[in-house]
Amino acid sequence: MKYLILAVSCLAIGGLKAQQPAYKNAALPVEQRVEDLLKRMTPEEKFWQCFMIPGEIKPGDEAKYKAGIFGFQVSAESKGGEAAQQLLQYNAKEDAVSLARKINGIQKYFTEQSRLGIPIIAFDEALHGLVRSGATAFPQAIALSSTWDTSLMSKVANAIALETKLRGIRQILSPVINLAHDVRWGRTEETYGEDPFLSAVMGVSFIGAFERMGVVTSPKHFAFNVGAGGRDSYPIDFSQQFLLETELIPFKAVFEKAGARSVMTAYNSINGQAATANNWLLNDLLKKQWGFKGFVISDAGAVGGALVLHKTAKDYPESSQQAISNGLDVIFQTDYAHHPLFMPPFVDGRIPQTRIDDAVRRILRIKFELGLFENPYVDETAIETLIDIAAHKKLAEEAAAKSFVLLKNEKLLPLRRQPASIALIGTDAAEGRLGGYSGPGNGIISIKTALEQKWTGTKINYAEGYERMGAEFVTIPAAHLFHTSKGKSVPGLLGEYFDQAAISGTPKLTRIDKQVQFKWTLYAPDPALRNDFYAVRWTGEVLAPETGTFKIGLEGNDGFRLYINGKLVVDHWSKQSFSLRTADVQLEKGKRYPIKIEFREPVGNAAIRLVWNAGHPFNWQEKIAAAVEAAQQSDVAVIVAGIHEGEFQDRAYLSLPGHQEELIQAVAATGKRVMVLLVGGSAITMKNWMHKVEAIAQIWYPGEQGGLAVADLLSGRINPAGRLPITFPVHEAQLPLTYYHKPTGRGDDYHNLSGEPLFPFGYGLSYTEFKYSNLRVLTPTIGSKDTAVIQCVVTNVGPVAGEEVVQLYIRDELASLARPIMQLKGFERISLLKGESRTVKFRLPASELAFLNQQLETVLEPGSFRIMIGASSRDIRLKADLELK
Repeated sequence: MKYLILAVSCLAIGGLKAQQPAYKNAALPVEQRVEDLLKRMTPEEKFWQCFMIPGEIKPGDEAKYKAGIFGFQVSAESKGGEAAQQLLQYNAKEDAVSLARKINGIQKYFTEQSRLGIPIIAFDEALHGLVRSGATAFPQAIALSSTWDTSLMSKVANAIALETKLRGIRQILSPVINLAHDVRWGRTEETYGEDPFLSAVMGVSFIGAFERMGVVTSPKHFAFNVGAGGRDSYPIDFSQQFLLETELIPFKAVFEKAGARSVMTAYNSINGQAATANNWLLNDLLKKQWGFKGFVISDAGAVGGALVLHKTAKDYPESSQQAISNGLDVIFQTDYAHHPLFMPPFVDGRIPQTRIDDAVRRILRIKFELGLFENPYVDETAIETLIDIAAHKKLAEEAAAKSFVLLKNEKLLPLRRQPASIALIGTDAAEGRLGGYSGPGNGIISIKTALEQKWTGTKINYAEGYERMGAEFVTIPAAHLFHTSKGKSVPGLLGEYFDQAAISGTPKLTRIDKQVQFKWTLYAPDPALRNDFYAVRWTGEVLAPETGTFKIGLEGNDGFRLYINGKLVVDHWSKQSFSLRTADVQLEKGKRYPIKIEFREPVGNAAIRLVWNAGHPFNWQEKIAAAVEAAQQSDVAVIVAGIHEGEFQDRAYLSLPGHQEELIQAVAATGKRVMVLLVGGSAITMKNWMHKVEAIAQIWYPGEQGGLAVADLLSGRINPAGRLPITFPVHEAQLPLTYYHKPTGRGDDYHNLSGEPLFPFGYGLSYTEFKYSNLRVLTPTIGSKDTAVIQCVVTNVGPVAGEEVVQLYIRDELASLARPIMQLKGFERISLLKGESRTVKFRLPASELAFLNQQLETVLEPGSFRIMIGASSRDIRLKADLELK
């Protein structure tokens, strides 16, 4: 009898197995599991797999997500308490465990309570460190590229990937592999520089580490995120050939060589079609020609941008239809509430079902590949044993040290004898800024702190010296603006909005505005208005903070008028360029004065701000005087100067902002020896002060341990060997300026300015000197499938050990189409003791000599190629010829 029972039990178990959906059977091939799951999904469930947002599951939210979702950027845990306490009691591993626990809880809901049990992909940013508390902040991307060290890049990426995966995050919206064609672009800091070859090699090194660890990367922004004037997301109107031979080279490389499984599109349009809905880019090129099997995601809110920005869709559903139909797979929005705007074409037949299924298939495939169906959770205890924070900090310090670029040195650096006193000047010396897309860091060590720790025998005379973003005028605070309502004075100004570019008739709407500080670029002030034809009148009172004569006025780019106490004090009613207009007004502390502002916008893209200089001591002269005094009392002066940049923070001027140039000149005038350390992620012009100081170094945003590396740079414990991945111009008028341009046809100088850069691509000095010799092309003639072998000898002929970045460039001497005057095709960073020599060998495949003809076909044309080896693109030491037969 027991055997019968056993047989029945086995049959029952077998029946259960037979009933198990194929997609849950880990023994089956991924493609079979994908197809089985896909056929079980409703149209709504398919949409949700194509929709990603920042968010999480909160109590009461469960019903929202029964159909699943692609994934979340999970919000951080609230620590509570005062900020100062948080810093003092900071525990990196506790933060990591907390996030892992939260992501595990979210996965539990989706795998156990959503209808089909499809796990999410938790995603985040990790440009140069995971953007999370407790994660290591490495040097900014442009700094990592400045190391010209692919091995180091892989180590850094591996550390970031480990800190990412152990928290349960399985996709990063990084890195930025766009080319920095124009250094005015505010996101230059996020890139690997201007060169296609260098960006591709660095991108492959970074992405490969993540993908091998099972974290999906999303290189961005596909394609071309900077346009005319160095402006972010500006429209692109370039030939396909230009795109394929520049911007798209790094993207193709990371798909083919590093296995990137996702890609993020750009905000801009390309030849009139939004990048997010660009059929040539996403369908024809990426998926058909390149055979990309991963999924394409939009930048945040970019799908609706077809409607708002490019005006190529009549409404949000149509923008969704256009994007998905033209090759986008995942819509990235910033709020759950946005989904009704984009879902309709998924369920009403406007998007072909085959295209929807293809998008969902791509997403599911990767969720299966990541093992999320079998192992959706992370081990919350592994963080304690597998993340070595001390080792990661040491790696961050090494990366910073290798990234520094010495731009000028008149025998000042290194400071071989520890000075008795140093004037350390500049808020950047104490801030420890990390750059864009950074987390808080895991214990930042500033330059000031590092010098105090390491140079215990030296007196550090610190002075702020400047306000990097200091301004003479500030927006009048809300606490000083009032209006009368029902006989009572209440906060804010009364705003009356007219649906015409004139202050007349009945307002379309009225509202209370706490301040007047608006930029209406993408949208109108209110949905009731058009965004290109309106006027506003604000009325109320302004409360004086103190007694005196102050400047009060308006800043904006359209017609405006200001009345104080019933008197017209600013009249700029005709629409012209952006301007600041102020008037002197006598105020008495505590007294309220009637105020009226009139503003009109006849064409769109409006900006208006009510400003004053009351209650805002702008004492930059005093700060410079204090810095001068600190320098006079010290043996040497170290000025740490910085720039402001970032996403949608492009720079029209490349000079140091604020009054930093005056600061440098004033300190230099003391006669003390002066060095300048530059903090920032892009080029800086310096013609007004560079000849007045003895040393200049670009230290970028050097990461949380950067201060320690700077201290070693000054002492000589490290010898700088970073090289510029971008070109520094003499003046903005030279831009865009890259080394690999095609022949000009005549000349490249201006009649009143050289066409030569201030510092060229690949440039960087050392505390020692190197000699190049014995260039040999071991294979002087090669065929189309061969690889040329080229070598030279590099000798350290200077006084100390050091590192050199040996760079190989080529030029096609005769081609059917104009080719760049030179192109980087190889580099190697080597370390040499004093007097040591080393043979550096390059392998140059014939495929690197190819280009696209007018039919966009890859061709290898026989002929001669110039081989150039040197220390920068403008410092070529050796030349030879290579023949392609």
